[in-house]
Amino acid sequence: MTRPKPKKPATSEIPGVSMLDRARETLRAACDRLSIHPDVYEELKWPRETLAATLLIRMDDGSRRAFKAWRCRYNDRRGPTKGGVRFHPNVSLDEVETLAFWMTFKCAVANLPFGGGKGGVCVDTKELSPNELERLSRAYVEAFAAFIGPDRDILAPDMYTNGIVLAWMADEYSAITGQPSPTALTGKPLAFGGTRGRIDATARGGYVALRELHGPLGLSPDKATVAIQGFGNVGYHAAKLLHADGYRIVALSDSRGAIHDPDGFDPLAVMEHKSRTGAILGAPGHGETREISNAELLELDVDVLVPAALERQITADNQARIKARVILEMANGPVSPAADAWLAEKGTIIIPDILANSGGVTVSHLEWVQNRSGFYWDASRVRDHLRDVMETETQAVWALHSEMGLSLREAAYVHGLRRIAGSVEARGTPAYFEEA
Repeated sequence: MTRPKPKKPATSEIPGVSMLDRARETLRAACDRLSIHPDVYEELKWPRETLAATLLIRMDDGSRRAFKAWRCRYNDRRGPTKGGVRFHPNVSLDEVETLAFWMTFKCAVANLPFGGGKGGVCVDTKELSPNELERLSRAYVEAFAAFIGPDRDILAPDMYTNGIVLAWMADEYSAITGQPSPTALTGKPLAFGGTRGRIDATARGGYVALRELHGPLGLSPDKATVAIQGFGNVGYHAAKLLHADGYRIVALSDSRGAIHDPDGFDPLAVMEHKSRTGAILGAPGHGETREISNAELLELDVDVLVPAALERQITADNQARIKARVILEMANGPVSPAADAWLAEKGTIIIPDILANSGGVTVSHLEWVQNRSGFYWDASRVRDHLRDVMETETQAVWALHSEMGLSLREAAYVHGLRRIAGSVEARGTPAYFEEA
């Protein structure tokens, strides 16, 4: 196959251009595709509000440390903003606002009554004791208590914030408001008002989206190979679901390295090894297993590549070495805009993050609904609803892709933008006021 000649780097690949600037390029393109009223772009090109804070924490040794923190409410036209809280040493204002932008579209693509929000703390949680982590979690809610709430901005887990962290946050918010307030946060433990089916919801949503496209993509699970970058909650559950469906998982990675075995891995055995040793390196496969780098994993010749780790893993630097036929984006923004365009032109199918990983927020919406009603569903009903949503929206995005000649990412943004634009235009445009 003749590869297209690399194009001149787009603005999105020029050093110094922010993530949010690159996200706005995608928005501008989608607006142009639909001839959307300029009011819509004007409203969506900047976040509605962002708050920064410094969290001052008493450490176990008696010293105090300061941590930068942010919370962004990007757009609330379709409902209260919704999004996770990320604890990571690379968290920044630009990242938080961009993730909130993506959440705005993710909620619209899934047709949820939410806008997009996001939060984060610049911290390496591996350096904190459990007591220090609890103080940090509670301090975050204390700093942003007036900014969040069940009808304003709803928190959720993200990188290095799990169920116990969300329980501490929910407990702190309830103490501040003086009443039980489970609807202000989702992703909580079951005993604290969480929902069944939430733990594997993000991975299950991506699995359903991929399964829905088996026919159009010509994928046969019993013959297809998969490489998964990231073996955290999402990567592990994605591996389990795909393996159970017949896919051969030939490569996996975590923060310490990657493993490859052409004969495949059993995800349960790999997780058992990781739980025992702290890493997947050395985990058994079905054949000859070797250690590789994360970069090598991305470049393996597989049918499906699942980036389930961090942003910008595939860029103009390595795009020409990506061999996978299908990329299922379980992380947020793992493919840069320039690499996305280059790969799409080459014929690589990318199932975009705002569709592929929307299962998490879809089930978070169910948790919010159950908290408000006081009536809780069993796991089968939650999964049935998630399947229905993911199948419906995947079919809609694929139809736009086919009818308009768009990449799946462009189709997903167009799909979400139509819904957001409707809520913006319903409040009046210049045409309405001119007629009045």
